[in-house]
Amino acid sequence: MSEGVDKQAVKDYLTDLHDRITERLEMLDGGTRFRRDTWEREQGGGGDSRVLSDGALFERGGVNFSHVMGDALPATASARRPELAGRSFEAMGVSLVMHPHNPYVPTSHMNVRFFVAEKAGEAPVWWFGGGFDLTPYYGFDEDCRHWHETARQACVHFGPEVYADYKRWCDEYFFLKHRNEPRGIGGLFFDDVNHWDFPTSFAFMRSVGDHYLPAYEPIVQRRRDHDYGEREREFQLYRRGRYVEFNLVYDRGTLFGLQSGGRTESILMSLPPRVRWEYDYHPEPGSPEAELYERYLVARDWV
Repeated sequence: MSEGVDKQAVKDYLTDLHDRITERLEMLDGGTRFRRDTWEREQGGGGDSRVLSDGALFERGGVNFSHVMGDALPATASARRPELAGRSFEAMGVSLVMHPHNPYVPTSHMNVRFFVAEKAGEAPVWWFGGGFDLTPYYGFDEDCRHWHETARQACVHFGPEVYADYKRWCDEYFFLKHRNEPRGIGGLFFDDVNHWDFPTSFAFMRSVGDHYLPAYEPIVQRRRDHDYGEREREFQLYRRGRYVEFNLVYDRGTLFGLQSGGRTESILMSLPPRVRWEYDYHPEPGSPEAELYERYLVARDWV
């Protein structure tokens, strides 16, 4: 399992992906550019955070690359993998969240990451993780089918059950237990991937990273000019509250970053700039807002 680990190849891919996605999202927005902010971490490593604010299309977007290291894994990692206690680690990845102005354009999230934990005299322990998921405010079957078909294509060369397994894991992971509802329509989620050899595992991670833009861009182009008013905007801000709740309560990446002494500004850049909560809200029966809950915020097969 540990033979042929090439950390530099992974880093080269991630930095290239970071650049490609940033460039394409800037072109999609067409109104402003990402602010680029390189940073160093006192305990080792650093990153490159790119944040877009108040653009023509996106109200807030962040695309972050980080490569951090340390003498011991934080509790979020070692609690699940106690055999890693006492090992040094390196973690690198690209993560992004895009929050549009228009409520008819979904929020999207993607991340791909690589961990390796090492100890003198022992083979390194490594794994890949990541995925992408979509959070619409108003649902369209066409968009859901496209998103999940692209996710399926990302997995098709790695086995007949891979899409179904990681789609199910995504549905289970991006679920707000205290609300008893999913965050969105899902996509893919995988972690601890090292059951293939290193080249295959790395190829799968690359496939997921490379399929994000083909999954998201056509949806953005279809919905970006959709008319909306105050009602849709208020509902979008209300639903964004679920996004904040998930990231601060459940998200492994957020918890890992904070517990490992990461850069807080970069870790929390995924939070939307405007959000609201409303006490005991229930959508009007028969409304498009009710349809989101009844048809789209349920685990279902779209392909």
